[in-house]
Amino acid sequence: MTRSLKKGPYVDVNLKEKIADQSPEEAGVIKTWARNSQISPAMVGYTFGVHNGREHIEVTVTEKMVGHRLGEFAPTRTFRKHGGAMQKELEAEKQQAEQAQAEAAREQAQESVE
Repeated sequence: MTRSLKKGPYVDVNLKEKIADQSPEEAGVIKTWARNSQISPAMVGYTFGVHNGREHIEVTVTEKMVGHRLGEFAPTRTFRKHGGAMQKELEAEKQQAEQAQAEAAREQAQESVE
């Protein structure tokens, strides 16, 4: 559910204080745990270190990001890959193709030496 328009966007108070005193060039990376804080136009140009539960991910704010939340740009889960038999078959085919290319390159190198 969205926030009421009469309340305005939620921006963390501590985050406001950190950007109020400095220009984007002076500030460097501003570390924050306020993933739910919305990006306001005053934040454009700043670089935030948004915590994803394990580390701080650097997010440089642009004009297109205004209205979104900081947490949207720091994913909390790492996608590895889809598994299953089909994936194993694709990987095996890819490996065979790489081996065939390497073998063809070796044969070409031997022919050029002779």
